[in-house]
Amino acid sequence: MPTSPTDLTSLIRDEAHQLGFSAIGICPAVTPTGLHRFHDWLDAGYAGQMQYLEDRRDAYAHPKHVLEGVQSIVMLALNYKSQPIPPLAPGQGRVSRYAFGELDYHDWIHARLKLLKKAIAQWEPEASVRGVVDTAPLLEREFAQLAGLGWIGKNTMLLNKQLGSLFFLAAILIDRELDYDEPHSASHCGTCTACLSACPTDAFPKPGVLDATRCISYLTIELRDEIPVELRNDMHDWVFGCDVCQDVCPWNNKSPASSHAAFFPASERAPLDLRTLYTMTDDDFRDHFRKTPLWRTKRRGILRNAAIVLGNQPHTDNLPALSRGLSDAEWLVRGASAWALGKHHFPEALQQLSQRQPVEENEHVQREINQALANQPSN
Repeated sequence: MPTSPTDLTSLIRDEAHQLGFSAIGICPAVTPTGLHRFHDWLDAGYAGQMQYLEDRRDAYAHPKHVLEGVQSIVMLALNYKSQPIPPLAPGQGRVSRYAFGELDYHDWIHARLKLLKKAIAQWEPEASVRGVVDTAPLLEREFAQLAGLGWIGKNTMLLNKQLGSLFFLAAILIDRELDYDEPHSASHCGTCTACLSACPTDAFPKPGVLDATRCISYLTIELRDEIPVELRNDMHDWVFGCDVCQDVCPWNNKSPASSHAAFFPASERAPLDLRTLYTMTDDDFRDHFRKTPLWRTKRRGILRNAAIVLGNQPHTDNLPALSRGLSDAEWLVRGASAWALGKHHFPEALQQLSQRQPVEENEHVQREINQALANQPSN
């Protein structure tokens, strides 16, 4: 005998809480109201190199493209808030709080989505169910708002009165009708513009719109090429992701810390020792980071980012690592290391650049070396 919508809803809510999710909201599977804003954002070029968003543009129009016959979406929030790391010493880099824990949140959430799907199968054996986190063409924040979990703030993050914005979103799609929550229609940001003012790279053209091509998270994770020169100084010590707009949000000051140890700071990533990265082979990097979010950028991306951070921290102790980076097999690492050495106005840095200049064959790296040498102060 099929479970009634009300009973099934109650069972799903109870199980999700038992599995450790912090908040649950349920909405009908419909075309998201903000679809036109997503299209405008893509058309403005704000997605940068995230071509996968454009490639699946049409699929975002309705959740049926994620699960055929879907009727309901269960939106799940998972609090990951932990204490920010203390001020950094030279040679250290800052990793976004969502990524400095012991494991990749995708793995943690997927394991619990499987358990939730297994439970649903016991109650509704014929139901079609799919669990997703990040990877499906689903406007999660739009559906979370429709499910009553919060409002989309001026920094484009979903905000919840109790949880702030330091939480992950996941979804369970099911081809069954459920009891739905009231949409969250109000915004509680008021006149506050702390997130917009604090952004180091001015990545918000206007409230509620993010130009990802200027966002430090995009630059350090999604961008596969050189980081634009004009944005490098503003990256400060961020080597993977950025929390600035969330750290200054008053709602996050009031939110509780996560109870899940998996998201507490791991000593080797909070902070991240940048100099030792340059001694790692691809295999070493894989061993250290394969099961963490940092794997997404691969070794070349992390070392590129690390060089930019070291360039923003001129110190003689950085020179051996950057010297090694200047002869790295990856041109992207060599170019960033050349820029960083150019910020170190020490004789040793000038010597390293001068020695590399005649043997460097990559035009991008050669340009970086030439500019770095030109920026050295005259004696």
